[in-house]
Amino acid sequence: MLIHSKKRAVIGMGKTGLSCARFLNDHGEKFSWFDTREVPPSLSDIGKLFPDADFYCGSLDASLLCNASEIIVSPGVSVMEPALQLATQAGVSLVGDIELFVRATNKPIIAITGSNAKSTVTTLVGEMAAACGLRAGVGGNLGTPVLDMLAEDAKNDCYVLELSSFQLETTFSLQAAVAIILNISDDHMDRYSSLQDYTLAKKKIYKNASHVIFNRADHLTSPTSDTSTQQSSFGLDNCEKGVGVAERHGENWLMLNGIIPLMRTADIRIAGSHNIANVAAAFAIAIAAGWDLAACANAVRQFKGLPHRCQWVAEKNGVRFYNDSKGTNIGATVAAIEGLAGNKNIVLIAGGDSKGADFSQLAPVVKQHVRQLVLIGRDAEQIAAACADVKQVRARSMVDAVQQSQQLAVDGDVVLLSPACASFDMFDGYEDRGRQFCAAVEALV
Repeated sequence: MLIHSKKRAVIGMGKTGLSCARFLNDHGEKFSWFDTREVPPSLSDIGKLFPDADFYCGSLDASLLCNASEIIVSPGVSVMEPALQLATQAGVSLVGDIELFVRATNKPIIAITGSNAKSTVTTLVGEMAAACGLRAGVGGNLGTPVLDMLAEDAKNDCYVLELSSFQLETTFSLQAAVAIILNISDDHMDRYSSLQDYTLAKKKIYKNASHVIFNRADHLTSPTSDTSTQQSSFGLDNCEKGVGVAERHGENWLMLNGIIPLMRTADIRIAGSHNIANVAAAFAIAIAAGWDLAACANAVRQFKGLPHRCQWVAEKNGVRFYNDSKGTNIGATVAAIEGLAGNKNIVLIAGGDSKGADFSQLAPVVKQHVRQLVLIGRDAEQIAAACADVKQVRARSMVDAVQQSQQLAVDGDVVLLSPACASFDMFDGYEDRGRQFCAAVEALV
């Protein structure tokens, strides 16, 4: 059976796919819907919502897809699927929800990507916009799917979008007012053949942007030589051009161009030096956008951060417990460790689904700052082998991991949950993992 009259094809019946289906349906477009699962959750309910759609479940059928007018791919589905590649060879374009979104709006877009800290910076920039009296739609890979935000398009002044590498792969018309890459480290190596391929996917965010911002401490984020748009940067160093950190009146301040004070770093409420860098990135965006910097500084002073991202949980017998369950890759865990490090004062709970990561990159930081490793999850042995120089124990559950961590920690130590791995081998997601950690900490005596 072939798709008649060249309908669009939607791949994936998750949150993003559902938003794409609603968008097409609201615009009176007929479509066919595919999912690689034999029985996707809530299939019958979805069928009632879109009775005119054709549904195909299980292995993707190239003969059907090659006859589509356009294929809309959810981020969770690899564009390297053989059936999708055959469709591409047949001349069918592969796009994602972000591409549909940018075709539909003419409002300025602030586009944010990176291996880590995307959600924190995106949320903070949204708060800055609000403090400046702007109505900003905040979403993308975070929270509300972008297509659902179009219902408020007429009321919005701009959009602040968190974009993943998967979303950027299928986006071709993005012309961001401001585009930033926060950092790049090994992630999703189960979807990419190399760090270079992953980096190239991230750098699509810079294409046709009016202003690009890069991380001075991460050369992988640097724009290519052919990028002719305005450029600026951020970092923790004192910089004559860009946002950085410098001493002023005996205190550390975020500074613009080394001379213009923005705010004291001591007034930043989210913990760790990596979060000072995140605030610097947010200021760099605000400066590029032309926003009121005093109002932005007030927004930072009020910002408490997001759950599961170096979130302070409790202090027990002089030991501080932090939940960084969102640390699902090596770069995030390195940032958390370095941000909270003292004199080899960290008991680190790590492990889970490695996603094909190379933990040799984690080893030097662990060796320098971590006194004891408590390992959990399916790929614990990979971390154990890479960090063989550090004392380590195994834990059967999160409760066991927290209890062992308390026994191993001494007054002044930090117990940090930052797994450097995905969570689905043991938990229902990083949120579930973080909640279980917090509950186990609260239960300690």
